[in-house]
Amino acid sequence: MSTQSEAALEAGLIATLRQMDYEYVQIVEEDNLYANFKRQLEIHNRKRLEEHGRTEFTAEEFEKILIYLEGGTRFEKAKKLRDLYPLDTADGQRIWVEFLNRQQWCQNEFQVSNQITVEGRKKCRYDVTILINGLPLVQIELKRRGVELKQAYNQIQRYHKTSFHGLFDYIQLFVISNGVNTRYFANNPNSGYKFTFNWTDAANHPFNELDKFAGFFLEKCTLGKIIGKYIVLHEGDKCLMVLRPYQFYAVEKILDRVQNSNDNGYIWHTTGAGKTLTSFKAAQLVSELDDVDKVMFVVDRHDLDTQTQSEYEAFEPGAVDSTENTDELVKRLQSNSKIIITTIQKLNAAVSKTWYSSKIDAIRHSRIVMIFDECHRSHFGDSHKKIMKFFDNSSLNLE
Repeated sequence: MSTQSEAALEAGLIATLRQMDYEYVQIVEEDNLYANFKRQLEIHNRKRLEEHGRTEFTAEEFEKILIYLEGGTRFEKAKKLRDLYPLDTADGQRIWVEFLNRQQWCQNEFQVSNQITVEGRKKCRYDVTILINGLPLVQIELKRRGVELKQAYNQIQRYHKTSFHGLFDYIQLFVISNGVNTRYFANNPNSGYKFTFNWTDAANHPFNELDKFAGFFLEKCTLGKIIGKYIVLHEGDKCLMVLRPYQFYAVEKILDRVQNSNDNGYIWHTTGAGKTLTSFKAAQLVSELDDVDKVMFVVDRHDLDTQTQSEYEAFEPGAVDSTENTDELVKRLQSNSKIIITTIQKLNAAVSKTWYSSKIDAIRHSRIVMIFDECHRSHFGDSHKKIMKFFDNSSLNLE
């Protein structure tokens, strides 16, 4: 196998990203990093500043922003990244500062830098850093061609112990590559090497080579979407998770089907494929669509009902409502609950028995998306016919 130095890989990657319309910015050390962050944050919040007749944050205002960003754990900082910050100005006004545009993910400011030097317990220089709105959100560690990829992973683990701090605590994703093998993973130091993933296309063809990986995964709109929508903040373990490519494409297909048709769909999976995470992310993103009234996650046994609820709660407490019985299900359907977990038996009773169905008649024409989980034993029969006849404006996804 021919060898290629880290410097050559680094130069090639930066050239590729610049061709993809990334701005290259030279950042030698942390003072440069903070100065660049201020400029990029002002660019990203231009309209908000203009509403107050401003183009910049004052030094005191920027210091407030930095103090706000400094506090908390890595997990808490991931939440701050996704929230608006209410900046109170000296003249009594309030500017809602946005750090990441999650809804129009292409409308962020993308930059690339390299060899940023950071002083921690040790002085470290990082290979390639992708900055979004001035924050270092993706860190790329390269090894020369022929070197085992796990060495790059171990290097990042050492950085966690010796140098990552400040704005580098906002890293969401890591990428490791030796040129011919490239993997990505979420900023979760405790997950282990087995949670590093190759990227693929929708047909499961892998992009192992660094240039191909960069052309697809690091394309600005794709990367913005993955960070904005496909990183999950796992509340149970207080850590970041990122979807594998097949999970990403499955959810994208479900969203496309819901948005652009009334057709149903199927998602095939194997044990250990991460079905719960896929279904949670699908339910969450579908529930955010303007024309969707409710999402129902339907299982076929009570133990799966409670198990799924506990798993969803670990991802995002309070995100979903479970139902103990048919009375409770009917109340949830009448309420503002967006995501409901129930069993097919309760749902069948709700639409079959007049006592219940009369109470939910007002929503029978609502746009309801149903995700059925392993209901093959009970789904294709009278229950299915009754449910689909009652909810006549529903979309159906089977897993």
